[in-house]
Amino acid sequence: MGDDCCQKKACELEKLRKQQSKVLWIVLLINSVMFVVEMLAGIKSASLSLTGDSLDMLGDALVYGSSLYVINKGRKAQAKSALLKGAIMFLSAVAVFARASYQLFAGSTPEVRVMSAVGFIALLANLLCLFLLTKHRNDNINLSSVWLCSRNDIIANTSVLGAAGLVFLTGSLLPDLIVGLLLTIVFAKSSGKVLSQSWRELQQA
Repeated sequence: MGDDCCQKKACELEKLRKQQSKVLWIVLLINSVMFVVEMLAGIKSASLSLTGDSLDMLGDALVYGSSLYVINKGRKAQAKSALLKGAIMFLSAVAVFARASYQLFAGSTPEVRVMSAVGFIALLANLLCLFLLTKHRNDNINLSSVWLCSRNDIIANTSVLGAAGLVFLTGSLLPDLIVGLLLTIVFAKSSGKVLSQSWRELQQA
């Protein structure tokens, strides 16, 4: 009776890990493709917010890759993976701030059409990722931190679209700069949350 119960639990756990792995592979592919699309569009349109969002996509792709690596490992490995995710979020914030400094110096107004079109595509892609990940967000710290990354993407995409609308209305680059800088704050705050959670988990493990 006990052996049957343990075997059933082992089978359920293996099934759950396979489901998690499948979801992570899908969102990894989506974010890798969107990183390339947004980075090229951000450079072409001279948009800080779009470039910042592309770096977020790259960070997420790396996050999902590390999550896949530790999916069958213990709490300590998963906590280390979450620690890496927090560091990637922080580096994204630094990169966007650096880009903002350059954009302010260059003074070029972004192309609204490119910003709007690519921003909308990125929003749809991230809504799909969030939908896929929501089911597993409470499975463990690994999936919880991944879900948080995906939620931040929705905030970033919505901000890009808002910036595009304000640039169109004002003809100024300031809305794009402001949104880009706000993204650095979001990335930095999320980074602090993930880093603190993963550090506590690492100490307990």
